[in-house]
Amino acid sequence: MIPGGGQPNMQQLLQQAQKMQQDLAQAQEELAQTEVDGQAGGGLVTATVTGAGELRALKIDPKAVDPDSASAEETAETLADLVVAAVQAANENAQTLQQQKLGPLAQGLGGGGIPGLPF
Repeated sequence: MIPGGGQPNMQQLLQQAQKMQQDLAQAQEELAQTEVDGQAGGGLVTATVTGAGELRALKIDPKAVDPDSASAEETAETLADLVVAAVQAANENAQTLQQQKLGPLAQGLGGGGIPGLPF
């Protein structure tokens, strides 16, 4: 504080901003390392993404591919739909994780609305 002026110390403000920036970078790194799953078709297809939304794994239960199906094309379409749904579910879980990790940091920076962040 400036004596008698009531103004915040610029050095102190700069240090706070740098700390917030470090905390944000650490949270983003943790998100990149954390994995979440999404499922579709009652667990027939499971997608694993990082907290940053990067697809890491895709598991397809053999039951999802029906060799007795009348149409291989129909089976492929169904499987594709399940894969898309599983990836979307995993990404929704990743967004929830982002909000949990980064939300408090965004509030510390003035309450959200930060470009590039999903909240």
